[in-house]
Amino acid sequence: MPHSSKQAKYAPIAHSGASYFLKGFSLIKQKGVRRFVIIPLIINTLLFSIAFYFVYLELASYMTSIMAWLPSWLDWLSVILWPLAVLTILVIFSFVFSTVANWLAAPFNGLLSEKMEAILRGQQAPKGEMLDIVKDIPRTLSREWQKLSYYLPRAIGFFIMLWVLPILGQIIWFLFIAWMMAIQYKDYPFDNHKVPFAKMKEILKQNQGLSYSFGITVTVFSMIPIVNLIVMPVAICGATALWVDHYQDKV
Repeated sequence: MPHSSKQAKYAPIAHSGASYFLKGFSLIKQKGVRRFVIIPLIINTLLFSIAFYFVYLELASYMTSIMAWLPSWLDWLSVILWPLAVLTILVIFSFVFSTVANWLAAPFNGLLSEKMEAILRGQQAPKGEMLDIVKDIPRTLSREWQKLSYYLPRAIGFFIMLWVLPILGQIIWFLFIAWMMAIQYKDYPFDNHKVPFAKMKEILKQNQGLSYSFGITVTVFSMIPIVNLIVMPVAICGATALWVDHYQDKV
């Protein structure tokens, strides 16, 4: 893993959380990180294809039942109900899909962040052999569990608000998901430097605008089919650049 966070200052490569995420699209093309992008991409593609197929089947069955219940003169509602149903599924599915995919690809994600940090610093990137990935599995899964433990109790409360408070509940839920996306991806470089999860959260809260801007952009792109397959490596590279530019001197 990368050492000493007290490095010379570099000119920031972006100026907002959203810009750092978008910068990730070019960062994933860097030589030396492509295999750590391709392997999670394969995992994401298989997982997404299987999951979306079954979700679509259930949605089709559900919509058929609704349309059968409605009187024939309301058949035109299908034009409105289908897009709404698909949009709702995409919002929920995008985060669930991202969570599962991150669990499966966590060891690769840590190494991707490590290599990206070395590239951004102009240092020699570590080789990242398969043995390193296997050795890191217990630690990375433990860290993913900490994130999940942080997410679940809050998700229950905000999910209730989603249904109880019209409009406001939806806004709060979206912002919560955006915050969790920021935590999810920014945590990889923090974890590589053995920064405790609690300390990482404290640092992110010092500039919440930077995190929300990053998280909102990740959330929006995660809702776009096909594009969401590469959101994970793009977000990791963008989050690692954020670490180098904004967070390394705070630990």
